[in-house]
Amino acid sequence: MAKNIKILFNTSEITAGTRGASLGPSAVVTAARDLNDAFFSENIPVELPNENQLLDVPTKFQWAKRIDGLEKVFGHVMTGMSHVYSEDEFPFLMSADHGSSAATIAGIKTQFPYKRLGVVWIDAHGDLHTPFTTPSGNMHGMPLAIALNDDNEACKKNDIGDEAVAIWEKLKNAGGVGAKFSSEDLFFIAVRDTEKQEEALMERHSIKNYTVAELRERKWETISKEFQTWIDQLDILYISFDVDSMDPDITSYGTGTPVKNGITPDEAREMLHFFAKQEKLCCMEFVEVNPCLDEKNTMAETTFDLMKSTIQEIKKS
Repeated sequence: MAKNIKILFNTSEITAGTRGASLGPSAVVTAARDLNDAFFSENIPVELPNENQLLDVPTKFQWAKRIDGLEKVFGHVMTGMSHVYSEDEFPFLMSADHGSSAATIAGIKTQFPYKRLGVVWIDAHGDLHTPFTTPSGNMHGMPLAIALNDDNEACKKNDIGDEAVAIWEKLKNAGGVGAKFSSEDLFFIAVRDTEKQEEALMERHSIKNYTVAELRERKWETISKEFQTWIDQLDILYISFDVDSMDPDITSYGTGTPVKNGITPDEAREMLHFFAKQEKLCCMEFVEVNPCLDEKNTMAETTFDLMKSTIQEIKKS
Protein backbone atom coordinates (compact mmCIF):
# COMPACT_ATOMS: atom_id res chain seq x y z
CA MET A 1 0.00 0.00 0.00
CA ALA A 2 1.36 3.43 -0.93
CA LYS A 3 2.45 5.63 1.99
CA ASN A 4 1.26 9.20 2.54
CA ILE A 5 4.35 11.20 3.46
CA LYS A 6 4.44 14.01 6.01
CA ILE A 7 7.75 15.88 6.20
CA LEU A 8 8.71 17.21 9.62
CA PHE A 9 11.40 19.88 9.93
CA ASN A 10 13.12 19.57 13.30
CA THR A 11 15.41 22.60 13.55
CA SER A 12 16.78 21.89 17.03
CA GLU A 13 20.57 22.25 17.10
CA ILE A 14 21.17 22.47 20.84
CA THR A 15 23.08 19.18 21.03
CA ALA A 16 25.61 19.98 18.30
CA GLY A 17 29.10 21.31 18.88
CA THR A 18 29.02 23.80 15.99
CA ARG A 19 26.35 26.28 15.00
CA GLY A 20 24.31 26.36 11.82
CA ALA A 21 22.56 22.99 11.55
CA SER A 22 19.22 24.63 12.39
CA LEU A 23 19.45 26.22 8.93
CA GLY A 24 19.86 22.84 7.25
CA PRO A 25 16.19 22.18 6.47
CA SER A 26 15.71 25.65 4.96
CA ALA A 27 18.93 25.20 2.95
CA VAL A 28 17.42 22.05 1.44
CA VAL A 29 14.30 24.04 0.52
CA THR A 30 16.57 26.66 -1.08
CA ALA A 31 18.28 23.93 -3.09
CA ALA A 32 14.89 22.86 -4.46
CA ARG A 33 13.94 26.43 -5.31
CA ASP A 34 17.21 26.98 -7.16
CA LEU A 35 16.18 24.07 -9.37
CA ASN A 36 12.67 25.51 -9.81
CA ASP A 37 11.47 22.25 -8.29
CA ALA A 38 7.96 22.31 -6.81
CA PHE A 39 8.69 19.42 -4.42
CA PHE A 40 8.08 21.38 -1.23
CA SER A 41 4.87 22.92 -2.54
CA GLU A 42 3.61 19.40 -3.12
CA ASN A 43 5.05 18.09 0.15
CA ILE A 44 4.59 20.98 2.57
CA PRO A 45 6.76 20.50 5.66
CA VAL A 46 5.60 21.01 9.22
CA GLU A 47 8.20 22.79 11.36
CA LEU A 48 8.43 21.59 14.94
CA PRO A 49 9.15 23.95 17.85
CA ASN A 50 12.75 24.16 19.05
CA GLU A 51 14.67 25.34 22.08
CA ASN A 52 17.53 27.02 20.22
CA GLN A 53 17.28 30.15 22.37
CA LEU A 54 19.26 28.16 24.93
CA LEU A 55 22.30 28.60 22.69
CA ASP A 56 22.34 32.28 23.68
CA VAL A 57 23.16 31.54 27.32
CA PRO A 58 25.77 29.31 29.01
CA THR A 59 24.72 25.79 29.94
CA LYS A 60 25.23 24.57 33.50
CA PHE A 61 25.56 20.95 32.41
CA GLN A 62 29.21 20.40 31.45
CA TRP A 63 28.88 16.76 30.42
CA ALA A 64 25.33 16.90 29.02
CA LYS A 65 25.14 20.31 27.41
CA ARG A 66 21.60 21.73 27.34
CA ILE A 67 20.07 18.44 28.45
CA ASP A 68 17.25 20.46 30.01
CA GLY A 69 16.38 21.81 26.59
CA LEU A 70 16.71 18.39 25.00
CA GLU A 71 14.02 17.11 27.35
CA LYS A 72 11.67 19.73 25.88
CA VAL A 73 12.77 18.87 22.32
CA PHE A 74 11.83 15.26 23.05
CA GLY A 75 8.32 16.48 23.77
CA HIS A 76 8.16 18.51 20.56
CA VAL A 77 9.36 15.64 18.38
CA MET A 78 7.19 12.99 20.01
CA THR A 79 4.09 15.19 19.82
CA GLY A 80 4.74 15.95 16.16
CA MET A 81 5.20 12.29 15.31
CA SER A 82 2.09 11.31 17.26
CA HIS A 83 0.03 13.71 15.16
CA VAL A 84 1.47 12.32 11.92
CA TYR A 85 0.76 8.74 12.91
CA SER A 86 -2.76 9.66 14.05
CA GLU A 87 -3.43 10.89 10.50
CA ASP A 88 -2.20 7.54 9.13
CA GLU A 89 0.77 9.23 7.53
CA PHE A 90 4.47 8.36 7.28
CA PRO A 91 6.87 10.68 9.17
CA PHE A 92 9.94 11.73 7.20
CA LEU A 93 12.11 13.94 9.40
CA MET A 94 14.63 16.46 8.17
CA SER A 95 16.48 17.28 11.38
CA ALA A 96 19.27 19.67 12.27
CA ASP A 97 21.50 17.74 14.65
CA HIS A 98 21.50 14.06 15.49
CA GLY A 99 20.90 14.43 19.21
CA SER A 100 17.13 14.49 18.91
CA SER A 101 17.01 11.23 16.96
CA ALA A 102 16.56 9.45 20.28
CA ALA A 103 13.28 11.37 20.49
CA THR A 104 12.36 10.09 17.04
CA ILE A 105 12.92 6.54 18.22
CA ALA A 106 10.90 7.21 21.38
CA GLY A 107 8.13 8.62 19.20
CA ILE A 108 8.08 5.44 17.15
CA LYS A 109 8.02 3.24 20.24
CA THR A 110 5.17 5.26 21.73
CA GLN A 111 3.05 4.41 18.70
CA PHE A 112 4.20 0.80 18.40
CA PRO A 113 5.04 -0.31 21.94
CA TYR A 114 4.90 -4.03 21.25
CA LYS A 115 6.51 -4.08 17.82
CA ARG A 116 10.02 -5.37 17.21
CA LEU A 117 11.89 -2.31 15.96
CA GLY A 118 15.01 -2.43 13.80
CA VAL A 119 17.36 0.55 13.44
CA VAL A 120 19.88 1.24 10.68
CA TRP A 121 22.30 4.04 11.53
CA ILE A 122 24.06 5.38 8.41
CA ASP A 123 26.67 7.69 9.87
CA ALA A 124 30.36 8.43 10.26
CA HIS A 125 29.95 8.24 14.05
CA GLY A 126 28.68 5.69 16.55
CA ASP A 127 26.71 8.17 18.70
CA LEU A 128 27.03 5.82 21.68
CA HIS A 129 28.50 8.18 24.23
CA THR A 130 26.78 9.01 27.50
CA PRO A 131 27.22 11.97 29.88
CA PHE A 132 29.43 9.65 31.91
CA THR A 133 31.82 8.92 29.01
CA THR A 134 31.69 11.93 26.69
CA PRO A 135 34.86 13.97 26.13
CA SER A 136 32.90 17.02 24.92
CA GLY A 137 29.46 17.03 26.56
CA ASN A 138 27.79 17.48 23.17
CA MET A 139 24.66 15.34 23.20
CA HIS A 140 24.47 14.74 19.47
CA GLY A 141 26.96 11.97 20.28
CA MET A 142 24.51 10.23 22.63
CA PRO A 143 21.21 9.35 20.92
CA LEU A 144 21.82 5.62 20.60
CA ALA A 145 22.94 5.27 24.21
CA ILE A 146 19.68 6.98 25.21
CA ALA A 147 17.60 4.69 23.02
CA LEU A 148 19.45 1.58 24.22
CA ASN A 149 19.13 2.69 27.87
CA ASP A 150 22.84 2.10 28.43
CA ASP A 151 24.97 4.35 30.68
CA ASN A 152 28.18 2.51 29.73
CA GLU A 153 29.19 2.54 33.41
CA ALA A 154 32.23 0.37 32.71
CA CYS A 155 33.79 3.33 30.89
CA LYS A 156 32.59 6.05 33.25
CA LYS A 157 34.92 9.01 33.75
CA ASN A 158 32.60 12.01 34.38
CA ASP A 159 30.55 12.93 37.44
CA ILE A 160 27.56 14.77 36.03
CA GLY A 161 25.50 15.81 39.07
CA ASP A 162 22.09 14.80 40.36
CA GLU A 163 20.04 17.17 38.20
CA ALA A 164 21.62 15.94 34.96
CA VAL A 165 21.20 12.32 36.08
CA ALA A 166 17.49 12.89 36.70
CA ILE A 167 16.91 14.36 33.26
CA TRP A 168 19.09 11.68 31.63
CA GLU A 169 16.86 9.02 33.22
CA LYS A 170 13.76 10.77 31.84
CA LEU A 171 15.23 10.79 28.33
CA LYS A 172 16.09 7.10 28.49
CA ASN A 173 12.56 6.27 29.59
CA ALA A 174 10.73 8.53 27.14
CA GLY A 175 8.40 6.45 25.01
CA GLY A 176 8.47 3.59 27.51
CA VAL A 177 10.66 2.36 30.34
CA GLY A 178 13.96 0.86 29.25
CA ALA A 179 15.54 0.21 25.87
CA LYS A 180 13.43 1.03 22.83
CA PHE A 181 14.88 -1.81 20.80
CA SER A 182 17.39 -4.63 21.16
CA SER A 183 21.02 -3.96 20.30
CA GLU A 184 20.75 -7.10 18.15
CA ASP A 185 18.47 -5.04 15.92
CA LEU A 186 20.91 -2.17 15.44
CA PHE A 187 23.19 -2.01 12.41
CA PHE A 188 25.76 0.62 11.52
CA ILE A 189 26.71 1.58 7.99
CA ALA A 190 29.88 3.58 7.21
CA VAL A 191 30.76 4.31 10.86
CA ARG A 192 34.46 5.18 10.92
CA ASP A 193 35.06 7.73 13.69
CA THR A 194 34.55 6.26 17.16
CA GLU A 195 36.22 6.58 20.54
CA LYS A 196 37.30 3.80 22.86
CA GLN A 197 34.27 4.18 25.14
CA GLU A 198 31.92 3.72 22.18
CA GLU A 199 33.99 0.85 20.83
CA ALA A 200 33.73 -0.91 24.18
CA LEU A 201 29.95 -0.61 24.07
CA MET A 202 29.85 -1.77 20.44
CA GLU A 203 31.88 -4.83 21.39
CA ARG A 204 29.78 -5.57 24.45
CA HIS A 205 26.57 -5.41 22.41
CA SER A 206 28.10 -7.07 19.32
CA ILE A 207 26.86 -4.25 17.10
CA LYS A 208 27.67 -4.91 13.44
CA ASN A 209 29.23 -2.11 11.41
CA TYR A 210 29.25 -2.41 7.64
CA THR A 211 32.37 -0.39 6.91
CA VAL A 212 32.93 1.51 3.69
CA ALA A 213 35.60 -1.01 2.72
CA GLU A 214 33.24 -3.93 3.30
CA LEU A 215 30.47 -2.25 1.33
CA ARG A 216 32.77 -1.94 -1.65
CA GLU A 217 34.45 -5.31 -1.32
CA ARG A 218 31.28 -7.34 -0.88
CA LYS A 219 28.93 -5.07 -2.90
CA TRP A 220 25.52 -3.82 -1.85
CA GLU A 221 23.77 -6.53 -3.87
CA THR A 222 25.18 -9.13 -1.47
CA ILE A 223 24.89 -7.10 1.72
CA SER A 224 21.30 -6.11 0.97
CA LYS A 225 20.33 -9.79 1.07
CA GLU A 226 21.62 -9.99 4.63
CA PHE A 227 19.60 -6.93 5.53
CA GLN A 228 16.52 -8.41 3.88
CA THR A 229 16.79 -11.59 5.95
CA TRP A 230 16.94 -9.47 9.10
CA ILE A 231 14.13 -7.12 8.05
CA ASP A 232 11.88 -10.10 7.38
CA GLN A 233 12.10 -10.90 11.10
CA LEU A 234 11.17 -7.38 12.23
CA ASP A 235 7.81 -5.70 12.72
CA ILE A 236 8.93 -2.15 11.93
CA LEU A 237 12.06 -0.39 10.64
CA TYR A 238 13.63 3.06 11.18
CA ILE A 239 16.45 4.49 9.07
CA SER A 240 18.66 7.34 10.28
CA PHE A 241 20.83 8.95 7.59
CA ASP A 242 23.51 11.41 8.69
CA VAL A 243 24.96 13.26 5.72
CA ASP A 244 28.42 12.94 7.26
CA SER A 245 28.27 9.28 6.28
CA MET A 246 29.27 10.59 2.85
CA ASP A 247 32.84 11.46 1.90
CA PRO A 248 33.28 15.23 2.31
CA ASP A 249 35.89 15.35 -0.45
CA ILE A 250 33.26 14.02 -2.86
CA THR A 251 30.21 15.81 -1.51
CA SER A 252 30.86 18.78 0.77
CA TYR A 253 32.16 19.83 4.17
CA GLY A 254 28.75 21.32 4.93
CA THR A 255 28.13 19.23 8.02
CA GLY A 256 29.15 19.59 11.65
CA THR A 257 31.66 16.74 11.94
CA PRO A 258 32.87 15.65 8.48
CA VAL A 259 35.02 12.53 8.24
CA LYS A 260 37.01 11.51 5.17
CA ASN A 261 36.72 8.18 3.37
CA GLY A 262 32.93 7.91 3.49
CA ILE A 263 30.40 6.61 1.02
CA THR A 264 29.49 8.34 -2.23
CA PRO A 265 26.08 9.89 -2.94
CA ASP A 266 25.41 7.08 -5.41
CA GLU A 267 26.17 4.48 -2.75
CA ALA A 268 23.93 6.33 -0.31
CA ARG A 269 21.13 6.42 -2.89
CA GLU A 270 21.36 2.68 -3.54
CA MET A 271 21.04 1.91 0.18
CA LEU A 272 18.34 4.47 0.91
CA HIS A 273 16.23 3.24 -2.00
CA PHE A 274 16.54 -0.34 -0.80
CA PHE A 275 15.27 0.60 2.65
CA ALA A 276 12.63 2.93 1.19
CA LYS A 277 11.05 0.00 -0.62
CA GLN A 278 10.56 -1.97 2.60
CA GLU A 279 6.91 -2.27 3.58
CA LYS A 280 7.94 -2.38 7.26
CA LEU A 281 9.63 1.01 7.09
CA CYS A 282 7.81 3.27 9.57
CA CYS A 283 10.06 6.34 9.69
CA MET A 284 13.13 7.82 8.00
CA GLU A 285 15.28 10.74 9.10
CA PHE A 286 17.99 12.85 7.45
CA VAL A 287 20.27 14.92 9.71
CA GLU A 288 23.25 17.29 10.06
CA VAL A 289 23.18 19.50 6.96
CA ASN A 290 24.99 22.70 7.98
CA PRO A 291 25.04 25.44 5.32
CA CYS A 292 27.18 27.71 7.52
CA LEU A 293 30.07 25.29 6.97
CA ASP A 294 29.39 24.82 3.26
CA GLU A 295 30.32 26.40 -0.03
CA LYS A 296 27.52 27.26 -2.47
CA ASN A 297 24.96 25.14 -0.57
CA THR A 298 26.44 21.95 -2.04
CA MET A 299 25.52 19.60 0.81
CA ALA A 300 21.92 20.79 0.78
CA GLU A 301 21.75 20.22 -2.98
CA THR A 302 23.06 16.68 -2.61
CA THR A 303 20.71 16.05 0.30
CA PHE A 304 17.69 17.34 -1.59
CA ASP A 305 18.46 15.05 -4.51
CA LEU A 306 18.70 12.04 -2.18
CA MET A 307 15.68 13.09 -0.15
CA LYS A 308 13.41 13.60 -3.16
CA SER A 309 14.29 10.32 -4.85
CA THR A 310 14.03 8.39 -1.59
CA ILE A 311 10.61 9.83 -0.76
CA GLN A 312 9.44 8.91 -4.24
CA GLU A 313 10.45 5.31 -3.50
CA ILE A 314 8.74 5.36 -0.10
CA LYS A 315 5.51 6.55 -1.69
CA LYS A 316 5.52 3.53 -3.99
CA SER A 317 6.05 0.96 -1.23
